[in-house]
Amino acid sequence: MGKKRTLETELFYIGLIFLGLGAGVWALYHFALQNRIPRMPCFFDEVFGIYCPGCGGTRALTALLHGRLLSAVWYHPLIPYAAVICGGFMVTQGLERLGVGHVRGWRYHNWYLGAGVGLIALNFIGKNMLRLFWGITM
Repeated sequence: MGKKRTLETELFYIGLIFLGLGAGVWALYHFALQNRIPRMPCFFDEVFGIYCPGCGGTRALTALLHGRLLSAVWYHPLIPYAAVICGGFMVTQGLERLGVGHVRGWRYHNWYLGAGVGLIALNFIGKNMLRLFWGITM
């Protein structure tokens, strides 16, 4: 009979798959498609004149990858939050699986997801209030 798999094991494997897919998509875009794909406008912005819940995510990821943490938080706070939570989970789970020292991998908690949804809601409401009431755009 096989070894019992835990939720953390499943999430670790899913994380590895997403890391591999993300690296592949980035390489395809960066080396083959970067100047060939037109930018698509945001549906929410074009139709309703408001930011969508995901607006700023790409800019936040770019800022985070360039080491501009405060800019990343400003553009979309979910991205740095997810980098810390997902990165910490993957690193500690990987180290635990490799048997490094007394490292114990982070465990999944439902509040991780709740905090992420809360950040999306606060970002959506806050940025649209700035835009609609004070004319501040991103």
